[in-house]
Amino acid sequence: MSGAPDPGYVLARRVLLDALEALAEQRDAVVLVGAQAVYLQTGEGDLAVAPYTLDADLALIPAQLHARPDLAESLEAAGFRRTEHIGIWAKTVEVEGIVGEMTVDLFVPALLGGPGRRAARLEGHGERIARKARGLEAAVVDNISLPVGPFEPGDPRCFEIAVAGPAALLVAKLHKLGERSADERASDKDALDVLRLLRGLATELLADRLTALRTDPTAGEVTDAAIDYLGTMFADHRAVGAQMAARAAGPLEDPETIAASCEALARDLLAALEAAREP
Repeated sequence: MSGAPDPGYVLARRVLLDALEALAEQRDAVVLVGAQAVYLQTGEGDLAVAPYTLDADLALIPAQLHARPDLAESLEAAGFRRTEHIGIWAKTVEVEGIVGEMTVDLFVPALLGGPGRRAARLEGHGERIARKARGLEAAVVDNISLPVGPFEPGDPRCFEIAVAGPAALLVAKLHKLGERSADERASDKDALDVLRLLRGLATELLADRLTALRTDPTAGEVTDAAIDYLGTMFADHRAVGAQMAARAAGPLEDPETIAASCEALARDLLAALEAAREP
């Protein structure tokens, strides 16, 4: 695909930059995850479905956070406000006279988020700032510094920040799908993002990185679980993940072709991972 991004995606990037600007002194503790990170890592790819998202996802690394400035105070000073949902910060934006609300979601990898079920415990920053999410542990280990700039010509901002790598993003997306598919909260678009990642990096490179993550004390357990999700959700064209991706790609792509692509790429990656484990 080519051409200008969807207006909603343009606003999502603007609000992401607003959040990164607000968190300037804490930026070393931030890793970009979620759809915007997927698109930065894979580009437009060869799918007819253009990159699209209405939010931004940031993972926080607790050990790298400073006690000051306070996260909530910094975000509120930049026009963000808490929502009823833990870790979701909203901001009202206006474009061409149309007013809307965009969000930035703050997460902490579950293994690093302290006690409790949902809210991360961030010393010195209170509660309900960010929510715990299993699967983001890999992003702490697998990330690369990339420039993140605007889609709007009049915006001069560009920040060099840590962006989760393709393998870490694959782990996170598979956990999100695997944990939500049972209660129907999973999004078809997340499954299509899995396909973007499978297509966007050579199978051998993905296998190498996932193999390394498997041995990491922080990311190993969630990586193994994600690989299991890959097998059950994508390694058959009839499986739930492959069918979700097919729905998300329609009507711009042939659903059967998308589902078959999921199966072929997932099986290739699983075979490469199995070969890597052989002595």
